[in-house]
Amino acid sequence: MENEQTIKQERANTAPQAAAAPQPARPAATPTETKPAENELQLHYLAPEDLHAEMQRLKDEEHFDFLETLTGMDWGEDGLGVVYNLWSTTQNKRISLKTATTDRENPFLPTVSDLWNIANIYEREVFDFFGIKFLGHPDMRRIFLREDWNGYPMRKDDKPEEENPLRMDNEPLADVTTQYDRPDGSITTKENTIFTEDDYVVNIGPQHPSTHGVLHFRVALEGERIRKIDPILGYIHRGIEKLNESLTYPQTLALTERLDYLGAMQNRHALCMCIEKAAGIEVSERVQYIRTIMDEFQRIDSHILFFSCLCQDMGATSAFLYGFRDREQILDIFEETCGGRLILNYNTIGGVMADIHPNFVRRVKEFIPYMRHNLQEYYDIFVNNVIAHNRLEGVGVLNKEQVISFGCTGGTGRAAGWSNDLRKHQPYAAYDKVDFQEITYTEGDSFARLMVRMKEIEESLKIIEQLIDGIPEGPFQTKTKPIIKIPAGTYYSAVEGSRGEFGVLLESKGDKFPSRLHYRSTGLPLVAAMDTICRDNFIADLMAIGGTVDYVVPDIDR
Repeated sequence: MENEQTIKQERANTAPQAAAAPQPARPAATPTETKPAENELQLHYLAPEDLHAEMQRLKDEEHFDFLETLTGMDWGEDGLGVVYNLWSTTQNKRISLKTATTDRENPFLPTVSDLWNIANIYEREVFDFFGIKFLGHPDMRRIFLREDWNGYPMRKDDKPEEENPLRMDNEPLADVTTQYDRPDGSITTKENTIFTEDDYVVNIGPQHPSTHGVLHFRVALEGERIRKIDPILGYIHRGIEKLNESLTYPQTLALTERLDYLGAMQNRHALCMCIEKAAGIEVSERVQYIRTIMDEFQRIDSHILFFSCLCQDMGATSAFLYGFRDREQILDIFEETCGGRLILNYNTIGGVMADIHPNFVRRVKEFIPYMRHNLQEYYDIFVNNVIAHNRLEGVGVLNKEQVISFGCTGGTGRAAGWSNDLRKHQPYAAYDKVDFQEITYTEGDSFARLMVRMKEIEESLKIIEQLIDGIPEGPFQTKTKPIIKIPAGTYYSAVEGSRGEFGVLLESKGDKFPSRLHYRSTGLPLVAAMDTICRDNFIADLMAIGGTVDYVVPDIDR
């Protein structure tokens, strides 16, 4: 009996076990939605045939009165096109749109130059580099490259070095241009005249001290009165935006400072900020304070040189020397921390190249009262001088509507009553931590433009004074990956440069090189407005007007 029970027990132990009941499956992880970067543009596509009507509606009904950027694009198989950034000065908001044509042989898009004055020169730039012709545009000449240039170098498939041998002959200048229209579905052309044989045309530049660089104005005169100005650009065009397409993101930084040597800190700040926001790189509060202080020193540096060169253009040599005396103090402070005086190479992606020098705080605190004292000398010798008043008051007037239509940001816009300071309206870095006044005038003339800069020097000193004793502890550089890649998309960031809004529009395909890196020049709108500002003024006033508008030529040519 015991043996039988033992056998039964052994059989039970060796019998196959029933399969374990299956465990409930673990629920799949919910995919997390990637939040778009703070500066990523949400582009709304418009078909070319719908573009002009919608742009008209946005301007008239929704008050998008400021054409911030108009950027040419080559999207390969998706066509050649344009990205538009529109800003509403009443609602403080942006809308971004794009349009494209797949016809690479004869690309046509409708013009918006009848809606915004600045579109005239922006569309000429797109035609120059991408070959897109704008229907209804009155002046489809090149604006930077020679009239006899072959090809369109910003296209991805263009080979400019093969099609354009070195030319030693003079550049041909056209007095006739072609306007393209499509009234009934087919393209028609007509000729528009720039200057007639009866026009008395004088060349100002490109080798002229008062054009502040190699800038060429063809000026039609009637007696001593200016009747028309035709700007010829590109004498120092270096193809910086094209070069960026073959550089990694850290390599692109060095080129920004060479755009505007009086806005080097701010330009590089804008590019670093655009890349940092797009890539999700956080920078320390210490870096934000340092960048803000350095940007304001750069603004004072620029405004002092603005004052000095304006005085020299108008014959006040002593005032010119006063300005250079004081500017040297700023350059000494820059050199001690950055190692450079003009090209500074200070901002980096994620921070700054080196921490501030041990003497930095002391020297800055010594400079503030020094500059406030010496600023009074500028008023005594020039600003309050009756000659300056007679030469500048009521000369070169732009009203508020005109500066907005031309996109003249910065001091030129604020002198006409346009409140456009990005430090106030779109604060960045440490500008939300300081109290300062946005300087505006309403006269819109050359004297108002001078006064905006003079008062802004005082406000920049005030901003620096508020920050210099409160620079927080922390790293001066965030650790970043050796190779920086930005998610596919289109991004835009801007800072308040010395001459206005300096913007960076970046399009990425997700790799380590930018597909397109476009800079919103602060000076190009200013030059575009020169014809309007100068008409019916004396030829002698051209120097004073150009000096108070304050453009820098390398920034225009890029």
